[in-house]
Amino acid sequence: MKIGVPRETAEGERRVALVPDVVKQLAGEELQVVVESGAGETASFSDDAYTDAGASIGDPWSADVVFKVAPPSSEEVGRLRSGQVVAGFLQPLTNSELAKGLAEKGVTSFAVEAIPRITRAQSMDALSSQANLGGYMAVLIAARDSGRLFPMMTTAAGTVPPAKVLVLGAGVAGLQAIATAKRLGGVVTGFDVRSVVKEQIQSLGGRFLEVEAVKDAEGEGGYARPLTEEENVKLREELAEAAKRQDVIITTAAIPGRAAPVLITADAVRGMAPGSVIVDMAAETGGNCELTTAGATVVENGVQVIGPVNLASQMPGNASALYAKNLANLLELLVSDGALKLDFEDEVVAGACLTHEGEIINERAKEVAGAAPGREAEEAAQ
Repeated sequence: MKIGVPRETAEGERRVALVPDVVKQLAGEELQVVVESGAGETASFSDDAYTDAGASIGDPWSADVVFKVAPPSSEEVGRLRSGQVVAGFLQPLTNSELAKGLAEKGVTSFAVEAIPRITRAQSMDALSSQANLGGYMAVLIAARDSGRLFPMMTTAAGTVPPAKVLVLGAGVAGLQAIATAKRLGGVVTGFDVRSVVKEQIQSLGGRFLEVEAVKDAEGEGGYARPLTEEENVKLREELAEAAKRQDVIITTAAIPGRAAPVLITADAVRGMAPGSVIVDMAAETGGNCELTTAGATVVENGVQVIGPVNLASQMPGNASALYAKNLANLLELLVSDGALKLDFEDEVVAGACLTHEGEIINERAKEVAGAAPGREAEEAAQ
């Protein structure tokens, strides 16, 4: 059986689906790995490194299983054939055209975003592995662009107070941002509408921001539920007051399949001290700040609002290594004795599967794909 690793073609994507160390673990008599020439270049992995690990350089699209990072383009979908397996970030709730295209081609596809968040599947959780790196990188961007020291520094010329950092959202990315900002010496406060994460924030050395607007809003799968409009209004007012005291704000709040909730209004930004920085990790889904523009920096009243995209790709070597391990662990569930054996009784296999035998089988993705024209965009904006 062959596993194919194409060169990523999406703009700004520097990661690769498999790295040489993982190829070395997979390649053998039963599994062959075919890597497209130059696939690992942007992540600092040469073709020679792949061949030394046991892979061959060639056409990955003819393989039985194709591993991707970014969603396949329409041209790449056209290169697939019925019966192939594709795994990668497939945006099942926001890219219905891709799901339809994969189903029409008869491709069995697995969206790594849809892997159930259960203990047994933690080693396959690519969302978490990449979000972890994103949270780290967001703090480095803030430290670079804020133009101020994070730690307290005492010198002969006087004492510089530590930076005050507020992290909104305490999922994987948020917790890593809290830990990184704390290690850099900042005074860190964390907030989440799920009260269960309070102890996690405190365990990393952060303070928990208590608000009156929302005491607990944990929803399905451990994610935050959408807030009511009344809750949102009150929460934004309290966060605006907290924002005035911060030098740096990192926002990470997201709800799968929906636009990111707006937590920091334009007025809240104007109330912050000039020189402050907001790094909005939710920029790609609309942003947690009202002024966020994905892929750009907006300056309002001396406050920088930074909307980075694909943060994990800014550390392509480490990000690729983690992602490759996620895919290798998923592959163990899909292959037995060197052959594909898809067990849809397994909740991980069933949960991650997007298309199979010409149909979209992920229920939520099927609902989005079957929505009337315009409904998908309307739901995403809610």
